[in-house]
Amino acid sequence: MKESMRQQPLDQDLAALLADYQVLYMKLRGYHWTVTGPLFFGLHAKFEELYDEAAEKVDALAERLAARGARPPVTLREQLALARLKEDAGQPSANDMVRNVATDLETLNVSLRALEQAATRAGDAATQNLVQGYADGQEKTIWMLRAFLHG
Repeated sequence: MKESMRQQPLDQDLAALLADYQVLYMKLRGYHWTVTGPLFFGLHAKFEELYDEAAEKVDALAERLAARGARPPVTLREQLALARLKEDAGQPSANDMVRNVATDLETLNVSLRALEQAATRAGDAATQNLVQGYADGQEKTIWMLRAFLHG
């Protein structure tokens, strides 16, 4: 019983991370559908690439939760209640879309690094490796998005 109590916060963090990626996924889909202007072609394709990556992360996080014996949040209501990222129902400019995605990825990286440390303390190498890989990869994406904005 003590072991499962120790793992519960890790499962909660994994579920919140999954929910954050679901919000990011939908935000990226929305941006993909609504981006306009001279940056359309490049951003339309980039947002699709990023939402595909987010979808893969959602699936892997849900499977990691299941492998740990926890139930992943499966409804949008559950996910929105857990998510720390916020939806974007507005119509931002193309540059603001990029800025919003970069900010969300930075926020996610803070959560990923904290979860990586928690997984290390809990002796959960599989979770540690999973989230470390996500954070490492996203650092490059954040840099590229920020470079785009300053170009």
